[in-house]
Amino acid sequence: MRPILAGVVAGCVSLGASGAFAFELTSADFKPNGTIGEKHVYNGFGCQGDNLSPALSWKAPPKGTKSFAILVHDPDAPTGGAGWWHWIVYNLPADVQSLAQGAGTADGKPLPEGSAQARTDFGVPGWGGPCPPEGDKPHRYVFTIHALGVEKLDIPMGATASLVGFMVNANSLGKASLTGRYGRAKAK
Repeated sequence: MRPILAGVVAGCVSLGASGAFAFELTSADFKPNGTIGEKHVYNGFGCQGDNLSPALSWKAPPKGTKSFAILVHDPDAPTGGAGWWHWIVYNLPADVQSLAQGAGTADGKPLPEGSAQARTDFGVPGWGGPCPPEGDKPHRYVFTIHALGVEKLDIPMGATASLVGFMVNANSLGKASLTGRYGRAKAK
């Protein structure tokens, strides 16, 4: 008997263990493990990008999903092991399946109604793009969407990324990740 191969062709949606389509996160702005473009790079700390959050879309969330949260983390940041939080958005309504490029403004106005953003490691809410130290190997930027079993997370104003992450994980029905990369050459 021949096994059925799921996801053999790049870009195919793979089947989960139950035979249902697996929860998947994609971006029109970069490919999995591909380079994140300059327009998404932070504007500050020596970086000169446009600081636009990339377009994101997702499909096949788990049954019972009532909202979504997106967490973007750089595990390679030289912070003594904590990494760096680049974007934290939660309370995205269950009927939303994408965010447009540039949706991660500090004021959150382009986000769907009811959505909220937490403060990143840049000290403010909203997208903070890649800006690794010059000469480091390219860093990984892990975009993770969580399907949540609650319509709204009750997060206090000014909550840390760790608190939001705890609340997200405590209510997660499933998650999907997408990794992009970005590095800066050493200045001459």
